[in-house]
Amino acid sequence: MSDIAHPSRTRAILKKYRLSPKKSLGQNFLIDANILKYIVRTAEIDAHTGVIEIGPGIGALTEHLARAAKRVLAFEIDRRLIPVLQENLAAFPHVQIIHQDVLEADLKQFAAACFERNQPLSVVANLPYYVTTPILIHVLESGIFFRHMVVMVQKEVARRLTAQPGSKDYGSLSILVQYYTACRYMKLVPKTVFIPQPNVDSAIVKLSRREAPPVRVDDESFFFRLIRASFAMRRKTLINNLLAHFLPKEDKPALLDALAQVEVDGNRRAESLSMAEFARISQALKQKLQG
Repeated sequence: MSDIAHPSRTRAILKKYRLSPKKSLGQNFLIDANILKYIVRTAEIDAHTGVIEIGPGIGALTEHLARAAKRVLAFEIDRRLIPVLQENLAAFPHVQIIHQDVLEADLKQFAAACFERNQPLSVVANLPYYVTTPILIHVLESGIFFRHMVVMVQKEVARRLTAQPGSKDYGSLSILVQYYTACRYMKLVPKTVFIPQPNVDSAIVKLSRREAPPVRVDDESFFFRLIRASFAMRRKTLINNLLAHFLPKEDKPALLDALAQVEVDGNRRAESLSMAEFARISQALKQKLQG
């Protein structure tokens, strides 16, 4: 039998189960097996690896993961697809399908229950645009110690994830992702390899977990809230954003003192600041406010 990702088999499965892709869930089914094989290679999955997959759909990528990995745990939010996955993946007893919104799942608890201690772990996902950022943040902050996370996202999102200071794509998401991982843009995925065909191209991004963040901050929550506030209105200066979205006006002297201490011009825009500069501002401002 041909791969699930083969165009004729994908169409046959959709017809058999009378399925129509849900736009509300961003469902587009990949029909190019070469791209699926590329994802498995990029995630560095082998016979010792445990895998968490987010959004298996009808099982096209799951099938390739199952052939390579020791164990696969797949979270699917769409109840209609559970019997499809159970039938299509029946030959792989080491695949476990969980019908749950991954955003509501305790990933650390699932990982502890399903994978061996110190087992290499990879996360893979084909993420729809509307939920890309929440899922990435959920995984990064979940406490699971994956080696690699390989995601397929809209091309524009891929540029944001990998953006550097000074570019129009650079923002709070860029810093959050790059704080936890070394992030690389890997491969363009044209919209023509999906059923139904989306309006835009996608891209594959690889996030490799860092042993330690590239900057030191004592209060990560404060650091990330400061960054989100700094980018709240991209055309506003750093000072104006922080006073409007992070600090009460009476704390302006502390902010000015902190910026002077770390030699950052508050009239700059957030997109011009490096992660290291944000870290220095965060440390200095927290000390000023506590003092």
